[in-house]
Amino acid sequence: MSAFRFLHTSDLHLGRPFGGYPEGIRHRLREARHGAIARLAAAARAGGAGVVLVAGDTFDAETPAPETLRQALTAMGEESDLTWVLLPGNHDSLAASELWRRIAGGAPANLRAATVAGPAELAPGVWLLPAPATQRRPGRDLTEAMSAPTPAAALRIGLGHGAITDFSGEEGTPGIIPPDRAERSGLNYLALGDWHGQMRVTPATWYSGTPEPDGFKHDAPGAALLVTLDGPVPQVVPVDTAQFRWSRPQLDLLPGEDGTARLAALLPQARARDHLVRLTVSGRLPLAERAALEADLAARAPEFGWFDSDLTALGLEVLPEDLDRIDRAGALRQAAEVLLAEAGDPALARSDRDIAVAALARLHALTQEVQA
Repeated sequence: MSAFRFLHTSDLHLGRPFGGYPEGIRHRLREARHGAIARLAAAARAGGAGVVLVAGDTFDAETPAPETLRQALTAMGEESDLTWVLLPGNHDSLAASELWRRIAGGAPANLRAATVAGPAELAPGVWLLPAPATQRRPGRDLTEAMSAPTPAAALRIGLGHGAITDFSGEEGTPGIIPPDRAERSGLNYLALGDWHGQMRVTPATWYSGTPEPDGFKHDAPGAALLVTLDGPVPQVVPVDTAQFRWSRPQLDLLPGEDGTARLAALLPQARARDHLVRLTVSGRLPLAERAALEADLAARAPEFGWFDSDLTALGLEVLPEDLDRIDRAGALRQAAEVLLAEAGDPALARSDRDIAVAALARLHALTQEVQA
């Protein structure tokens, strides 16, 4: 049998609202998720694949907005040289009967909804064995259906959505999908969705991860998997598909270090607008150096799509001359001394000490601006 090649993706979560972020970046993040459809199509063509398998959670909700659904189906239909296969996942399970009714009624000719558990011929000699999610938490192993028989010598591709381990970190919660499902059911490849980071479970079982990241949990760019079935072991090649990059850099500083230079080397140097950054700063700095660092952070933040810096782990060293720079006497000096005492008071809550440190650094910065 000749080789068969396809693109494995999952967890597009079209229509995700991204609440908690400013409206400008929310809009751009939503648009990037829709744009992933075209980027996936380009990746499939570049790799010589004619089929895109979406292993669940194409949509973020069981009732996506009409424009979200219509525009997604239209975008896939415009990539008419490719076949798109959509599997119901936990966010868009079969319990969303109206959603899948609308998809069936409005799907373009090149889109197939894998809503029935049972073998379906995907291409000559290639059979798809889907396990559509019946509801958000099925509570049982739906991939048992992948053991259904197919013609002799056929290539068998499983398509599922769910956990093979307890991703929540809570002990005692059993995984639903057996890690050896591909071997148990005689699959040449098992394409999984649900885990948003790319993961190799076995040589024949992979999570593709989301093509467009949606949070800081997985410190890796979004990607899909180009899979070739030609021999006993699948050939799996990750391909980049994301517009945005979410990163969590960490900066540890000590007195005398050039914090500005260290920060510049740590942050992305290109396409800053397409980066969301959550920076953590630790170590300790004198008051003047901390104030300079905060000024540098404030100046750099607007360059990025979204930028947040956490300085709660950054200790403060205050020298006598630091307070003198604020004021040698009077109300400002008294305020600085009160804040310094609160910053080092173990009887206060950590949050209150952090507020005092930030206020002291801000007071120092303001007085230096006035004196400049």
